[in-house]
Amino acid sequence: MPKVPNPCVDVCKYKREGHCIACSMTKAQKSLSKELKKDKHRIAFVQMLIAQQHRLGKFPAWQAMYDKKLKKKGVKPFF
Repeated sequence: MPKVPNPCVDVCKYKREGHCIACSMTKAQKSLSKELKKDKHRIAFVQMLIAQQHRLGKFPAWQAMYDKKLKKKGVKPFF
């Protein structure tokens, strides 16, 4: 099974109090996400990120962009 891809969708513009306008990650979270090796950790990180997006609001395009990335990598959606 292909590994779960990083939640970054290659926009990387940090405006909303240090959060990316596309995925909601901070620079520290982005660095941390690159260090995660096990799929269960990657999935947990993405789930945390989704909760963060809901809390912060205004990240509607990320879901579709990440779904497209999952499909391209051959990973079944897990949320």
